[in-house]
Amino acid sequence: MSSPLKAWHAACDRLKEMGARMTEAPFATDPGGQLEGFEHLADQLSLWLAWETLHADPTRPFFHRHNDLVSQWGGPNNDNTYRHARIDPTRRYRIVGRMHSCEEFLLAVRAGFMHRPVWGTVAQLTATDHGIHEGEDFELTLGGDRPDVELPQGAVMVSFREYYYDWRPLEPATITIECLDPEPPTPLTARLFEARLHETLNEIEESLDYWNDYLVNNRALRTDNSFTANTVKLNKGLADARYEFCFWDLAEDEALVIDCDQPDARYWSMHLYTMHNFEPVDPYAHISSRNHRQVEVSPDGRVRIVASATDPGVRNWLDVAGRRNGLCTLRWFWPHRETRPIPTTTVVPLAQVRSILPADTPAFTPSQRHTEVNARQAHLRWRFRT
Repeated sequence: MSSPLKAWHAACDRLKEMGARMTEAPFATDPGGQLEGFEHLADQLSLWLAWETLHADPTRPFFHRHNDLVSQWGGPNNDNTYRHARIDPTRRYRIVGRMHSCEEFLLAVRAGFMHRPVWGTVAQLTATDHGIHEGEDFELTLGGDRPDVELPQGAVMVSFREYYYDWRPLEPATITIECLDPEPPTPLTARLFEARLHETLNEIEESLDYWNDYLVNNRALRTDNSFTANTVKLNKGLADARYEFCFWDLAEDEALVIDCDQPDARYWSMHLYTMHNFEPVDPYAHISSRNHRQVEVSPDGRVRIVASATDPGVRNWLDVAGRRNGLCTLRWFWPHRETRPIPTTTVVPLAQVRSILPADTPAFTPSQRHTEVNARQAHLRWRFRT
């Protein structure tokens, strides 16, 4: 006979073991890194306990928000809101929504999250594909006869990525999901509760290990402060997603100047992430990302971005938030043609940044930066409101 108390104690024991492991290599071993590691562990507990224990029934799906301002994993895109719901490929579902200020969404039917033994995108659809625009209502059917989106065998979840390009303080999208083939609720048993708790801890452990290894191994294949000629396209990921990686390693008084072609794509952006945890450098307190609408393009058509701990006084600044190292990711989605942007990089003392930028690069004043940060924060408060 399964015992809920015994299952709970077993889960707590596994969580304690994970905490002990996170104080040792290959996780962060410095005090600050370990503190962030435990905060990240708390993030993972909140995310996967909810997903595996409270969102486990595909006959009663509700969207679970991931990667907001307080809980993150797996290198999320700061321009997105992420939502996931359980599904069963033998059933039919209806998604009803209103775009409000959302300019694009990407719906992905998935076999699991990327850090799991079984994962991958098995079907997808964008708002643009379906003729859905900002401010409009929409309705989509999943599964059954003549659906908008097929539900292939092995599908376990549907994910929404909402895209916000201009970061305006406006109403974000609202989305609901309904199972059209419901069943009476299954009574919760001690054995079922134990199984869900066990899967929760599996999910946490796999996430912690997978993403830490992902960063460590990718950095070992590259040269710090340089984008290598190795465009990343995940075979089981989104069909039209492309990535380039650069791990920065900068002294406090140094800057990384990135000189890049604009990717020939519908959307592109550049983001900063922390080592070990693969969380965004705090996008509320710091400008840690910019997309194609948030950069100033030089007259020659190229984009110059400066990553540093101190504001260099130019528009296209990415704030490393005092971090010695981390990951800078260039991502571009829905390319118009298969061309690769070729970012070049230069590390210079902060005082010399202006000397390697075009002479006509405008200055960006502290007052302008204050206004920019306030506007970004106002948008984030709206986007992630409860």
